[in-house]
Amino acid sequence: MTRKALTAGLVALMSLVAFEYMAVAIAMPVVAEELGGLELYGLAFSGAMAASVVGTVLGGRWADLRGPKAPLWTGVAGFAAGLGVAGLAPSMEVLIAGRFVQGFGGALVSVALYVLVARVYPEELHPRIFSLFATAWVVPSMVGPAIVGVLTDALGWRSVFLLVPFLTVAAGLLLLRGLAGQPVSGGQRAPAPGLPAKIAWAAVTAVGAALMQYGSTGGRLPLLVAGLVVLAVALPRLLPAGTLRAARGLPSVVGLRGLAAGAFFAAEVMVPLMLREERELSTTAAGLVLTGGALSWSFASWLQGREVFGQRTNLRLGSAMIALGIVVMGAVTIPSVPLAVAYPAWIVTGFGIGLIYPTLSVLTLELSAPGEQGENSSALQVGESVFSVVSVAVTGALFLSAGREYWVVFAATLVMAVAGLAVAPRAFGSREATPPPGPGRPGEAGQAGQAGGAGQAGAGQAGAAAGQSSAGPA
Repeated sequence: MTRKALTAGLVALMSLVAFEYMAVAIAMPVVAEELGGLELYGLAFSGAMAASVVGTVLGGRWADLRGPKAPLWTGVAGFAAGLGVAGLAPSMEVLIAGRFVQGFGGALVSVALYVLVARVYPEELHPRIFSLFATAWVVPSMVGPAIVGVLTDALGWRSVFLLVPFLTVAAGLLLLRGLAGQPVSGGQRAPAPGLPAKIAWAAVTAVGAALMQYGSTGGRLPLLVAGLVVLAVALPRLLPAGTLRAARGLPSVVGLRGLAAGAFFAAEVMVPLMLREERELSTTAAGLVLTGGALSWSFASWLQGREVFGQRTNLRLGSAMIALGIVVMGAVTIPSVPLAVAYPAWIVTGFGIGLIYPTLSVLTLELSAPGEQGENSSALQVGESVFSVVSVAVTGALFLSAGREYWVVFAATLVMAVAGLAVAPRAFGSREATPPPGPGRPGEAGQAGQAGGAGQAGAGQAGAAAGQSSAGPA
């Protein structure tokens, strides 16, 4: 019974983090209109993203040193407090400050939950727990827009921020009950040097990601290039050695997560826009295409949790299905292709990402020693978050420079999906062969811009997209 309460609390917290990421993206236009400061609109997203990168790095190391409870409860408090500040904000500047605290707290929660799963649940239950985490991210994307719309229309945009802290307290109490008497097993390693430098590199990485977000819109190519250069220098310091060259084991796990997310989310950014502009589909009908993908994502995660196919098959089949779905969706840009093809295309793509995501989470813990789970989990999430920004920014810039040609985006995301298919077999290797994240390695920095992924908005809203989806499903 205790473990059921613990599981319910874990999933509830993850669902609230996911809901708020999605809800803020929907409510922000109304927020900006009422508070003014439209020029700060993008900062409301990039500020939260920057804080989440720093929080993920700090939370991973903290959880390894002291256990997951301290960063978890600190994150819960920060997440709720940030939402409260944003919900009561009298100006856009105060709202951005609240978003910063919220992003930092949400990142601490996300990485601490990974470590908590590793320390409390037996290894054979990890696939099921991570399949529940994936569902906790998918379900808000299906029901969230309607809930946010009703709240905003009936009670105003502030209710979107102020309701969640109360739900967070309830989820926290449920989790506290589940943790009562539950031994948090696993050793903590000795303090490792270089944490201040690592946090500094995380901040630099966040700056580079923000530059790419802004540079991808309005033809600001110099900013995009500058952001890419900054990431090329900073990002390798936060990832396992060999990630950018797909070394076997953990580096390929982290790299595949970024490639899969890049292929899926950067394409998803364009799907509703393409269906509306090119095929004259209504907003509701275009949204149903994405809903089909969300449902198949959830179903595939459920199958992964029951180990129906096995890890190797999950990664290879998932990568292949992402590539196939993108090819078919790209074909929908051709007028002679039946519009109805879009629905099964995205169902296939969603099924593929649903197989991959939780499998990579399980593999990350399997390839981590007890004192490395936090740092490696943070590397997985930081890599996905930053790859997300790169993917959305680059594909958005390509889309605009090509004169709004949608096939360019689908071609670019197909390249990422095929690269993921090639990397998938390399995700299996000995833990000893995969050094933990550390200072930058020679030869890798120049490769930092080779992969990307996440978002959920139009090409001209890359900053908002990355801020919404960078945390990603578990």
